[in-house]
Amino acid sequence: MNNTPYSKTQRLFSFIKRFSTSIAIIFTSTYLQIYWSMGQFSDHTSSSCLECSLFEDNIYMSAVTSVFLSAIFLLFSFVKKTFIKAAIEFLLLISLWTFWNYSIFVDRESSWSTYDFKSELHYTLSLSSSPAIILGCICILVLHYKEIKARWIVYKKHKL
Repeated sequence: MNNTPYSKTQRLFSFIKRFSTSIAIIFTSTYLQIYWSMGQFSDHTSSSCLECSLFEDNIYMSAVTSVFLSAIFLLFSFVKKTFIKAAIEFLLLISLWTFWNYSIFVDRESSWSTYDFKSELHYTLSLSSSPAIILGCICILVLHYKEIKARWIVYKKHKL
């Protein structure tokens, strides 16, 4: 009989559950963030695909982001310091979101006008900073809910 506390099947199931939960959380957060930030451009025509809607672009961007970041975040599971891990994940998340917002802005607004690079960055950052920070914090808190809860319980026991 296997002496390990968890069998390989249980570990695999735990891994798949954690990975799929992470994908769902990041997908939802990314989808909401893009619409909150760039929703005003939903009626603008894309310069790269005249028939594509912002909804389609948002689905693709959210899917790519969720799978990519979930895989990277699983690599960070070896980091034991929750604050450091969460800070790095937060920075990666909002960096990728800012990139997507910039590409949407360039595709749906800037390419049809006369924006320079500095104006594109300024406009993108002004539109996406609040949604990215708010939803990024919520996403990271939800992703690390169990770790935060466990630390909170330990903290409360020591305080009593």
